[in-house]
Amino acid sequence: MSIAAIAGAAHARTARLGIREIVRRLNAALGATLVAATAGSKDRKISYKWAQQDGPTPNDVAVKRLQFAYTQWLVVSEAEGEHVARMWFIGANPWLDQDSPIDAIREDRFREVASAAAAMVDDGFIG
Repeated sequence: MSIAAIAGAAHARTARLGIREIVRRLNAALGATLVAATAGSKDRKISYKWAQQDGPTPNDVAVKRLQFAYTQWLVVSEAEGEHVARMWFIGANPWLDQDSPIDAIREDRFREVASAAAAMVDDGFIG
């Protein structure tokens, strides 16, 4: 399957989920502190509140970042496994000028992160 097809399928799966479910899944995969950082929040525990049915809703910018992060999580974790995907999200990344994907997502560098995820999955591909 091509990188475009993998990314498209991951995006479609993400689009079918509500933001609370996305946050729950990211919390389980990355931990609440990293999820809050990805969204751009300084409150390390806010993602626990976002995951609750009666909790606050993240703002539109945070929603966009969280949806994107979950799509990239699916792309990398399904190809490389969850442990590798977690390390990919937090580690210095050569395709992102040694920034982590979490930092790049928080800075809204979505194209760069998507290319870095594709490169990880395709062992060096840069689109």
